[in-house]
Amino acid sequence: MLKVENMNVYYDNIQALKDITFEVGKGEIVTLIGANGSGKTTILQAISGMVTPRSGNILFANQSVINKPSNELLSLGLAHVPEGRRVFSKMTVEENLELGAYIIKDKDQIAEDKKKMFIQFPRLFERRRQLAGTMSGGEQQMLAMARALMSRPSIMIMDEPSMGLSPVLVQEIFNIIFEINMEGTTILLVEQNAKKALQIANRGYVLETGKIVLTGTGKALLKDENVKKAYLGG
Repeated sequence: MLKVENMNVYYDNIQALKDITFEVGKGEIVTLIGANGSGKTTILQAISGMVTPRSGNILFANQSVINKPSNELLSLGLAHVPEGRRVFSKMTVEENLELGAYIIKDKDQIAEDKKKMFIQFPRLFERRRQLAGTMSGGEQQMLAMARALMSRPSIMIMDEPSMGLSPVLVQEIFNIIFEINMEGTTILLVEQNAKKALQIANRGYVLETGKIVLTGTGKALLKDENVKKAYLGG
């Protein structure tokens, strides 16, 4: 579904990504793990059109999407849930969801999808008329995910969805990610909580200073001694 080939990204003269190559198959959860500054967020930004690679290619839906604007990618079925949630704080929960469906022209479909989101995220239904900026971090993360789902994406790329959340909410967010995947949406996940990410991932890639240094199934990486020492606290 998504293939990145020999991608190099620079910020001025500093190389942030070095020959990044990986793929995400239809229906998979694939996670990118690594220390802060290893290049995980830059990869997602390049895929979703916010950063332009200097070389390499990104293939999505059987076509190269290098230099395609983010709104075109959304129309192709790629939704990005950015780090820090980025909800529209002065708009209500319901208005945020409606904005997530701006590429959908069928009003009945939008209404149907909103109902579905309120069933999947009951807290959002309770707060549907509340300003998004007044909600807790966990609720805002749920809203960011639901807003992305309103475009009916075939793949969601998610950047640090559990950042800053309590352990109970972290587990809830990972349960929701797993459910979204089970319902047919492919997931590319960047996550500091490497253990939780690998537990639900089909496959993972480990980044160090802009390079992929290790890849394997989620289960294999959980057992890898180097991964344990560097990212799993043991």
